[in-house]
Amino acid sequence: MLARRSNKGLSPFRGIESLQDEMNRLFDDFFSPDERILGEMEFTPSVDISENKDAVVVKADLPGMEEKDIDVSIAGDVLTIKGERQEESEDKDENFYRRERVYGSFSRQIALPKHIKRDAVKAKFKNGVLTVTLPKSDDYKEKEVKIELEK
Repeated sequence: MLARRSNKGLSPFRGIESLQDEMNRLFDDFFSPDERILGEMEFTPSVDISENKDAVVVKADLPGMEEKDIDVSIAGDVLTIKGERQEESEDKDENFYRRERVYGSFSRQIALPKHIKRDAVKAKFKNGVLTVTLPKSDDYKEKEVKIELEK
């Protein structure tokens, strides 16, 4: 014969409370990562890629960098932006409450359309933003072509 267990003192929601505590911990970790997690992150610049009638334009955010720390090149149909974001010298007497800024080497590769004039590409760096202008070849620029309707 089975003995009956007493449910006295046990909450029927005990499992749900435990699940709620774990979900709260996961959200806290996601929105407030600790330094161990941040130390494993790599710096990857954000980019915008746009197109107008004459060129494809790539803009990359590279805050805190200098022109000498950035390398831009094209190989085949790939634009590569490389560099290193140097960590500022740290005062040993300084105690951090939080460190979220990421430093280190990076390489960002962007596939290019085949209709770019590779020998006419220009790049400039101003106020932490790298702008690479990739002119379109003349034969690709939008031309209006009249198409006759068949009768």
